[in-house]
Amino acid sequence: MAGSRGMLLPFQFPSSSPPPPSARFSAATAPPCCCSSTPSSSPPPPASLDSEPDSLPPRSFTYSRASPSVRWPHLQLPLSTPFLPPPTSAPPAPLQIHDDSDYEEELEVEEDTAASNPSSQSLFSDEHSPSAANPSRNKVKKMNKLALKRAKDWRQRVRTLTQSILELGPDQFVADVLDHRRVQMTPTDFCFLVKWVGIHSWHRALEIYEWLNLRRWYSPNPRMLATILAVLGKANQEALALELFTRATADPSSGDTVQVYNAMMGVYARSGAFQNVHQLLETMRQRGCQPDLVSFNTLINARLKAGPFTPNLPIQLLDEVTRSGISPDTITYNTLITACSRHSHLDEAVKVFRHMESRACQPDLWTYNAMISVYGRCGQASKAEQLFKELEGKGFSPDAVTYNSLLYAFAREGNEAKVNSVCDEMVKMGFHMDEMTYNTIIHMYGKRGQHDLALRIYRDMKSAGRNPDAVTYTVLIDSLGKASKIEEAAGVMSEMLDAQVKPTLTTYSALICGYAKVGNQTKAEETFNCMVRSGIRPDQLAYSVMLDIFLRSNNTDKAMVLYREMVRDGVSPDCTLYEVMFRSLQNKKRAEDIKSVVRDLEHVCGLDLDTISSLLVKGGCYEEGSETLRRAIVNGSDVDQEDLLSILSSYSSSGRLAEAVDLLDFLKKHASTSKQLITEASVVVLCKAKQMEAALKEYSDLQQFGGGPSVSSVVFECLIECCEENNLFGEAGQIFSDMRANCCTIPDSTFECMILLYCKIGFPETAQHLIDLAEIKGLLLHKTSIYVEIIKSYGKSKLWQKAERLVGNVRQTSAVLDRKIWNSLIAAYAESGCYERARAVFNTMMRDGPSPTVDSINGLLQALIVDERLDELYVVIQEMQDMGFKISKSSILLMIDAFARSGNIFEVKKIYQGMKAAGYFPSMHLYRVMIELLCRGKRVRDAEVMVSEMKEAGFKPDLSIWNSMLKLYAGTNDFRKTTQIYQQIKNDGLNPDEETYNTLVVMYCRECRPEEGSLLISEMIGLGLEPWLGTYKSLLTAFGRMQLVQQAEGLFGDLVAKGYKLDRFFYHSMMKIYRNSGNHGKAEALLSTMKDAGIEPNVSTMHLLMVSYGGSGHPQEADKVLDNLKQTGVDLSTLPYASVIDAYFRKGEYNDGIKKLEEMKKDGFEADHRIWTCFIRGASLAQQSNEAIKLLHALGAAGFDLPIRFLTENSESLVPAVDNCLEMLGPMEDNAAFNFVNALEDLLWAFELRATASWVFQLAVKRGIYPHDVFRVADKDWGADFRKLSGGAALDASLQGYPESPKSVVLITGTAEYNMVSLSSTVKAYLWEMGSPFLPCKTRSGLLVAKAHSLRMWLKDSPFCLDLELKNSPTLPDSNSMRLVEGCFMRSGLVPAFKEITEKLGVVRPKKFAKLALLSGEKRENAIKADVEGRKEKLEKLRKKNGDRLQKEKRRTGAMKRRVFVRSRGRDRGHAPATLLASESEVLHTDIAPRTPE
Repeated sequence: MAGSRGMLLPFQFPSSSPPPPSARFSAATAPPCCCSSTPSSSPPPPASLDSEPDSLPPRSFTYSRASPSVRWPHLQLPLSTPFLPPPTSAPPAPLQIHDDSDYEEELEVEEDTAASNPSSQSLFSDEHSPSAANPSRNKVKKMNKLALKRAKDWRQRVRTLTQSILELGPDQFVADVLDHRRVQMTPTDFCFLVKWVGIHSWHRALEIYEWLNLRRWYSPNPRMLATILAVLGKANQEALALELFTRATADPSSGDTVQVYNAMMGVYARSGAFQNVHQLLETMRQRGCQPDLVSFNTLINARLKAGPFTPNLPIQLLDEVTRSGISPDTITYNTLITACSRHSHLDEAVKVFRHMESRACQPDLWTYNAMISVYGRCGQASKAEQLFKELEGKGFSPDAVTYNSLLYAFAREGNEAKVNSVCDEMVKMGFHMDEMTYNTIIHMYGKRGQHDLALRIYRDMKSAGRNPDAVTYTVLIDSLGKASKIEEAAGVMSEMLDAQVKPTLTTYSALICGYAKVGNQTKAEETFNCMVRSGIRPDQLAYSVMLDIFLRSNNTDKAMVLYREMVRDGVSPDCTLYEVMFRSLQNKKRAEDIKSVVRDLEHVCGLDLDTISSLLVKGGCYEEGSETLRRAIVNGSDVDQEDLLSILSSYSSSGRLAEAVDLLDFLKKHASTSKQLITEASVVVLCKAKQMEAALKEYSDLQQFGGGPSVSSVVFECLIECCEENNLFGEAGQIFSDMRANCCTIPDSTFECMILLYCKIGFPETAQHLIDLAEIKGLLLHKTSIYVEIIKSYGKSKLWQKAERLVGNVRQTSAVLDRKIWNSLIAAYAESGCYERARAVFNTMMRDGPSPTVDSINGLLQALIVDERLDELYVVIQEMQDMGFKISKSSILLMIDAFARSGNIFEVKKIYQGMKAAGYFPSMHLYRVMIELLCRGKRVRDAEVMVSEMKEAGFKPDLSIWNSMLKLYAGTNDFRKTTQIYQQIKNDGLNPDEETYNTLVVMYCRECRPEEGSLLISEMIGLGLEPWLGTYKSLLTAFGRMQLVQQAEGLFGDLVAKGYKLDRFFYHSMMKIYRNSGNHGKAEALLSTMKDAGIEPNVSTMHLLMVSYGGSGHPQEADKVLDNLKQTGVDLSTLPYASVIDAYFRKGEYNDGIKKLEEMKKDGFEADHRIWTCFIRGASLAQQSNEAIKLLHALGAAGFDLPIRFLTENSESLVPAVDNCLEMLGPMEDNAAFNFVNALEDLLWAFELRATASWVFQLAVKRGIYPHDVFRVADKDWGADFRKLSGGAALDASLQGYPESPKSVVLITGTAEYNMVSLSSTVKAYLWEMGSPFLPCKTRSGLLVAKAHSLRMWLKDSPFCLDLELKNSPTLPDSNSMRLVEGCFMRSGLVPAFKEITEKLGVVRPKKFAKLALLSGEKRENAIKADVEGRKEKLEKLRKKNGDRLQKEKRRTGAMKRRVFVRSRGRDRGHAPATLLASESEVLHTDIAPRTPE
């Protein structure tokens, strides 16, 4: 107890220090403690982990150092002479009861032990004896020979009965021995009998006690009661002891004595039940029993075992003893110093020691041993050694405990040399290395991970005859378990059981921890259960380890059962384990268990609500944690900064930021005293929630209420980090300035963040200034990476001179620059295209080191690329190869990217093939670059091959590649493949993006399907994608082309309403739409809308308005617009004049058009190609030849007589003039030559100069005015592309050469109109008149398709094709031979037939149209009438035929139904199953279901 040596340095687990020496010494000097296990008389089972340690047979244990002659060998004390210790020395320990030597010495020591041990003192003192009241009872009694002889006889009697009782079998009773005893026993004899038997079996001791109480001759006495209480206390049978004590104290004569109360207090003190001890002390006083010093020593011992060792606790306990009128003795002080040593409280131990000296209480050797121990435990081995050296001067000789305590101090520090030195000195002084010494050394090696040495010391220990005890095995198991050598640890446990050493709580805990560390849950659980079965009560460590194992393995049920056992045993997990428990319960959705644990924390553990809420939130129970914190705030608790930040951090790490914001709002309302703290927390949480605006607002509020100078640096750091993520660089700079103004300590990370931020926004000078500032403050930044970023930023800003200067400064402070800095300088030069400077750096690296890398070479290549010196790339590559560098894949990709951006497909393909030949496999990026380049170049076949190659290589095309292919097919007007690509995107699970949808919309617009494009835009907007403005332009243009005025107006209105900033193109497009639809008023009103939008109309706008008026037949209005333009003073050209003249010509007011020409000349404008084209087009549409000649004469008077010469002169003589004219018009803008030739072709066809028109057409092809691929002869095709040709030019087009006959012939006419002429309608009219086999394409508009065989047969048999040569009319016709009817530029004679056929029959096939057109008017009318009647008869016959078929099917259905009915009746008679009949009927009905008529 309080004075026992067993309390000096008990072993604890886990601990970073080696086992204290007194842990072994306690087993030696306190015999009741080392034999607390209950023996069994049955044979011991085989030693194993699962065997019960209680079943191990008793094994005698002796500690030779209990003998003074052995303890101090240098004093040469006789073995047979009683040793009388000096008054200042520590009392010697009692001998074991089964040691047969020196019974006299044992008797002498007996009473001294009673003085040093409260339990022993209670046991051996008798209130009826004179020594009970004798203050000098601590002195050793001198006995004469007769008394000594009697003592020997007395001991012999007790010893004989003890051996007889312990040899009883399980089915035998104590009464069998005591009832037949042959010696007379005194009450003292029975007390010693109970004590000695209780050392080995508390059951037998209790049985003796009960046997005595049943004897009439026996009178209960306090000494016997104290003895049995001590036995039960040592066996941890607190409940039985309390029962006996309660029963005995009912009789005041035997129970109300200091001896009995002290014994019961000792029982409680063993388990650290301080409250029970204190309550018993008060009970003593109430019953008039005055406590003595033993009572207070026991109380002190219980308090030191019970709760946490609080500061100044020993002094408080001493004051309590003093207030009771009792002076503390050496035992009291030794108990307190021992507790300080056990808890490693050096300051408290020094206070107690000084208090002891101030009270003139002489320290003994025990005191100094305890002080040496506490110095060693607190890591002050030098102080322990100094105190050791002072012992002899104070009159003490070191004993084994002293040496072992000093050994422990050096072993704790791992000072192997000192440990060996102390061991040598110890042996030199006559001491042998005992179990305690070996344990200390073994633990030292185990702690250092030298397990082989530890095991070797363990074997040396056994070889030296020392028996390893529980501490030895525990130390080995602990060190091996911590090193994850669990198999070796289990082997040590097996050896321990084989040696019949009972494992302790610490032993089991060490093994359980070892199993837990390696994740062996099963073995850990088996070990724990074995410990419980052995009667050992788990402590917090054992419980916590098992609870942690169950929780981490998601075995929540077992964890909760174990937790309940912990709470019942008065043990609570630590906070970290509570977090794990809460997290596990939260994952299992066990809300009730969470609430139960919270109640335990609040009511059992006594934790405040703030701490509980923090544990809940860290364990993932956010709702419960938040609710608990709210309760705490409502109850008046202040917000703890650490707890609040911990809760908010847990919220942030789990992404539950909305709950964090809600909690902060609650705190703002109810915790007014912590406003600044809450606001700062709000800023941090909002930053982590990415709510930057709200965070900046909270920060502004924080500045307003005076929180500036005291704002936490964490707030600034979070704001800066969040601003950087949101690219709020200005705000980040301002916050950084505030941080510096508030004198906050700026961490390295913030400095680096701001430096990189300034580099990112292009302020490398500011970043370099921050580096200088950080160096002044002594901060250690990652300079290399920061310098690299600054140099790169200088390079991007084209400030390579400053980058060069920075590298020079860095080079002065460093002998060899980092390779990254050199490479960044090369990159900075490359940004400005300074190849020569970059090459100089490269050469420096080659000369001085470090050697260049791939990045260095790529920097050189990039410099050439920026300087547009692509041809030199091959030279640099060759030089690098000559130097021994292997060209990397990244360098090749860099070259490919450069040539791809320049559009050089040839070089890209060459490099690509070379890369593959070099063994480099193309990457996804390379395929993407190649395909995009080929798509830009409209290399359809190459792009398709590349996609196929990519798939074969195992790459899956991504969305960007499919978008490139989509644009390729859209650009080539391949609508079918475009839709296939879009479907492929869907099939691949890709989500189309803006580029995909915009490309598709443009494709629909080109295909004249704007409604579908509009639907696609709606779908696109629904997906959150934004159409491009160019897409809206295409859609608006398509609506105009299809004359969908309402849809165009709706689209234009939506764009204006949504706030789009529309350019002049949209307004011009709408004006064109209004012009083409005849809504000229809306076109004029659009001018005011255009001005309101801030777009001033220009000449092009007015031109459109004039064209609109001209198309509507209001040339005077167009003339007024021209006059207004003149008044505005803008620079005019011939374009508006041409528009007005064309308007007059369209209405047939030729004289006014001529007058406008003369007016133009007066205004200083000469007639140019626009005027020429306008007059030629007007002449081609004139109904009479004299009108045409008049116009052309007027044009000749204006200085251009070539057109009138075509009508009046021989055309062959005009070839040079036409050629010169076309050569002059070729380079002019606005397609001058193209428009001129188109108008001239119409004029020549109008007045039957078709041969002239033919050679003019061929001359235009020769001059490149018409494309050479207008015919497909070069492609061995009979087809032609007539798009953008005028009607006359298209009629002039004919095949040249001898192409091979394809399967089908395609003529591309397009769908657009040119000057109110539809090329498609014009070509179809002529082909239909000739009965050609060309038909409109069913899949694409603007195409005419004919089978090649049909075309050849038609060319062979048709009378129209006997002579295909175009000839001029010998005389100029009086009227125009061509007419413009519904967009068709056709022969005048065909107009009546065309109108009659199309009005009465609609669209007919070409052969039928040709037959009807060749008939006279009356015959054609009869033929049309007969055709209409024939159609009616045919339709009537078809209807009748379908009706007859329906009637037949109905009759057939009725017959089948009747057959089914007859069959069902027959089956009913035969009791056929109804379900079978029903199913058969259904089948029959299905088979005879009538077909839908076609």
